Amino acid sequence: MTLQDKVTIITGASAGIGQEIARRLAKEQTRLVLAARSEDKLQALSEELSATGCQTLVVRTDVSDPNDLSELVDKTIAHFGRIDILVNNAGVESFRHFEQTETEDILQTIETNLTGSIMLARFVIPQMLKQKAGVIINMASTAGKHCPAFASVYGATKAGLIGFTQGLRGEYLSEGISATAICPGFTTSGGVYERIVSATGKKTSVALGGTSTAAVANAVVKAIRNGPPELIVNWPPVRPAIVLKEIFPRLGEMLATAVSKKFVKRAADAAAKGEPGT
Repeated sequence: MTLQDKVTIITGASAGIGQEIARRLAKEQTRLVLAARSEDKLQALSEELSATGCQTLVVRTDVSDPNDLSELVDKTIAHFGRIDILVNNAGVESFRHFEQTETEDILQTIETNLTGSIMLARFVIPQMLKQKAGVIINMASTAGKHCPAFASVYGATKAGLIGFTQGLRGEYLSEGISATAICPGFTTSGGVYERIVSATGKKTSVALGGTSTAAVANAVVKAIRNGPPELIVNWPPVRPAIVLKEIFPRLGEMLATAVSKKFVKRAADAAAKGEPGT
């Protein structure tokens, strides 16, 4: 699939993975709709990408607000006339002791990570059905494959995104609409990982590993072109451990917990103390 001139909506485009995806897709000469809550950051990115010849549209969007999502789709169609690709990237992290997690934080995590992606896909798919083609990329996580301790709400939203992606594929693949779940590990070149390291002074174990924003962006381009059900982006590879967990659930759980629990607990402890960056 050629990406040139394809109209692509990217949520959470103002920083981190979303920003890297935008830069990567700009190299493919796609037309980009940049969506996030921070309009000034979106404008700065738009100016950067426009200087390379990329056509962009900035739409300030809170993905937890269905009215914003509907307006995002309407403005995209009014400006570009179509929607070829949706990258549901917006998300918030939540690494906390569950009993200390406020109701507001639980609801915000669910609305941003899961409900917003579902609703935006709902608004986009009718246009894709008219075109008889489209691609939906849902930014999940390895936490959706096995939810680590101290990340139960976050992991639940990412597992939900994986299930949602599977359902979309079953319903719409025959209509020309593909859906892929991208599952990164800890992104070590920005975002929550660096904030946890800054707050705790500790990095992940070699066994847990991680990835980079560039690797995730490359995976998104690969998924758009090839349409796989799922791509896991992490080094070292974690799929063998996921398969082991499916075959031997207790053993897989023990291994996954041993690898991840200490690092994520540090993040939860730092959040409980109100340390900066968590």
